[in-house]
Amino acid sequence: MSSDVPGDAPRRGDLRRADKVMSAEEVRGLLASAYCGRTATVGADGYPYLVPNLFVFMDEQIFLHTARYRGHFLSNVEFCDRVCFETDQPGATFPYGPVECDTSVAFRSVVVFGRIRVVPEPEIRQRFFTAFMAKYAPPDSWGRPKDTFPRIGSTILYAITPEIMTGKQTPLPSAEKLWRRASLAADADS
Repeated sequence: MSSDVPGDAPRRGDLRRADKVMSAEEVRGLLASAYCGRTATVGADGYPYLVPNLFVFMDEQIFLHTARYRGHFLSNVEFCDRVCFETDQPGATFPYGPVECDTSVAFRSVVVFGRIRVVPEPEIRQRFFTAFMAKYAPPDSWGRPKDTFPRIGSTILYAITPEIMTGKQTPLPSAEKLWRRASLAADADS
């Protein structure tokens, strides 16, 4: 069978564009601040399953939760502990050249390959929910008592331990480097 892709397939976690690679510090920063992530699992039938989750990055792990019931996600996690997690922050769309397809998007994204497990430890579960509310609720929690989690036992907490973490970004160019501004500046100089 022939392939339209030249050369060998890249290894898991390899990035082709070295100029877009984020540092380890930038990767951790995005994991700490990103709003939503997506977790991909594989089921016994061989099909991938991808779900969006709110999450917390703490203790060098990604924590997320679901309701406590046997669903597609839990079944897949029990079948295979290997997962892929992704989060991103899109930015502005911008022109970089004179033809329409010379268009790009500023973005930052992180892809994590790792192992997932169910977290039973009550102290970790409590720390997760405290961190989760600190991330997603306002500091005053809309006037409600802090650290009140009566439904903590109604959830399943998962921890993804990263094996490979990569980050990729395209920053928004400065205004003078955008195509229209650059071409107007060149026209003014001539």
